[in-house]
Amino acid sequence: MQILGKENHSSVSEFILLGFSDESQVRMALFTFFLLLYLITLLGNGLIITLIYLDSHLHTPMYFFLSILSLVDMSYVTTTMPQMLVNMVYPRRTISWGACVAQMFIFLVLGIAECVLYAIMAYDRYVAICFPLHYTLLMSHSICIKMVTVCWSISIAGALIYTVFTMRLPYCGPRKINHFFCEVPAVLKLACADTSLNDQLDFILGFILLLVPLSLILASYVRILASILRNHSSQGRLKSLSTCASHVTVVTMFYGPAMIMYMRPGSWYDPERDKKLALFYNVVSAFLNPIIYSLRNKDVKRAFLKILGHRGSAQ
Repeated sequence: MQILGKENHSSVSEFILLGFSDESQVRMALFTFFLLLYLITLLGNGLIITLIYLDSHLHTPMYFFLSILSLVDMSYVTTTMPQMLVNMVYPRRTISWGACVAQMFIFLVLGIAECVLYAIMAYDRYVAICFPLHYTLLMSHSICIKMVTVCWSISIAGALIYTVFTMRLPYCGPRKINHFFCEVPAVLKLACADTSLNDQLDFILGFILLLVPLSLILASYVRILASILRNHSSQGRLKSLSTCASHVTVVTMFYGPAMIMYMRPGSWYDPERDKKLALFYNVVSAFLNPIIYSLRNKDVKRAFLKILGHRGSAQ
């Protein structure tokens, strides 16, 4: 694809990822912390996928989407964290131009997929709480598959636009990216050309891919809240509120930092702040999703204890 050919990035064949610190002791402390965080994230999300697959009681639309979210989260952190961990112990900290493009594209595909998935999951809860008698019809297996297909189609298209318009610019030096991975705002700062078109495009894409799903989520939960308040069963009200509160917490942690990062003017760029924001929607949300969404859920706990019981009896 000529638009991403070498003639467009001039003499730059690789970038240097500056990461978080140049001090060796700080880097080793961060390495230990992030390695544990990464392994726990993989373990937690992997456990959710396994439980949903093994327990037939969890074969519902809600848990189907949750398993997709866990798979996305595992892939999402794997796109950035292994590279970050290697760079903390390997002083060169370089990434080739091609690897930077691939990392940017895959990261965007998974990030956009997560945005859309949150909206789909909010709609699923809206239908379950507001239209319980029509739930199996409105959220049939075929409809769920179509929703996920649309989600991935939007993600790939959005990521392709972001990546092409970023990496088509000339990059002639400097080649130091003040970030821990190849993210669009940080890479754009190295371009040897006017990036005002990219700023406008990023805002438009941010509106479509962030604000539109967030608006759908908020609309769903306004309707859900109204339905809960009309529910005379205190037990049912508390259960529904608990589910909604968990979802809203995850959504806030993900959308807030992502909107600040991708919908602000380029002049507001702050590398140290951006690295912290990226940790929230890339690492922290993926780490907390299994805890907030599933491990405090009675159905998931029951499935976990059931599998442990079967293993115990088998031994």
